[in-house]
Amino acid sequence: MSTLPPCPACNSEYTYEDGTQLVCPECAHEWSATASEAAGDDAKVIKDSVGNVLQDGDTITVIKDLKVKGSSLVVKVGTKVKGIRLVNGDHDIDCKIDGIGAMKLKSEFVRKV
Repeated sequence: MSTLPPCPACNSEYTYEDGTQLVCPECAHEWSATASEAAGDDAKVIKDSVGNVLQDGDTITVIKDLKVKGSSLVVKVGTKVKGIRLVNGDHDIDCKIDGIGAMKLKSEFVRKV
């Protein structure tokens, strides 16, 4: 069994070494093997609009009507979203909303249920 750490981007357990780099075959993320040992607890903490810490798989509620860019659709206040995935970037939540599809949300517009 492999003793390599899981992918920091998607948590895939199928990482492999490529020279001095570690590579994830699922999301193609590459990172330094020495940096992963030193990173430890430096992970960014993502909080919702009221300060609750969010984690992958949480259920959230939208607290503001959000217009979907490039469409006439609107995500209404109170919409529940199950099984979120936290990502790095400006929009730090990846999710699937019923009736709309895959979306990226900002944590400042949601509340943990």
